[in-house]
Amino acid sequence: MLRDTLRALPTFPAELPVLDPASVPADPQELFLTWLTDAIDSGERQPTAMTVTTVDTDGRPASRTLIVKDVDERGIHFSSSRTSRKAAHLAARPVATLLFFWRPLGRQVEIDGDAIALDEATSQADWRERPSYDGTDNPDWQVWALQPRRLEFLQATHDRRHVRIEYLRERHGWSHRRLMPSEQAR
Repeated sequence: MLRDTLRALPTFPAELPVLDPASVPADPQELFLTWLTDAIDSGERQPTAMTVTTVDTDGRPASRTLIVKDVDERGIHFSSSRTSRKAAHLAARPVATLLFFWRPLGRQVEIDGDAIALDEATSQADWRERPSYDGTDNPDWQVWALQPRRLEFLQATHDRRHVRIEYLRERHGWSHRRLMPSEQAR
């Protein structure tokens, strides 16, 4: 029976990092960059992979896996063709959700925010770094920066009482709180 097979699958490694809610930084970017670095250092395959979800004008979501290109003061960068479905979604509704999952560490980060199209120089610099770059610029290429409004960090535990920290952008900076296992995010 499939249900039994699914229940018997291993979940996380025996040793998992611990997330102490009392010691998280005030700025979520600091924690995100630490976790991304930890994922890179862990040997995780594709630690820069993330699921990007956009919505069309009717509110129907669409998800795909992309890689994070950079993280700076403008936001979390990702790229695609300007004629792609995600580009059409972002033109109509410039919001997205990014989801990172690093299984070897039992970590997940969900980031919601506004997606801003970056300048042509940034887009072409990204295009030139692609393995398929043939010396020709691509006017159809676009880099967006997701400017986070909400981040949720989840550190898995073997008893499934995962530690969840939610950050919300406020007028004058960030607030954060621990979410209990069954509590809904804001």
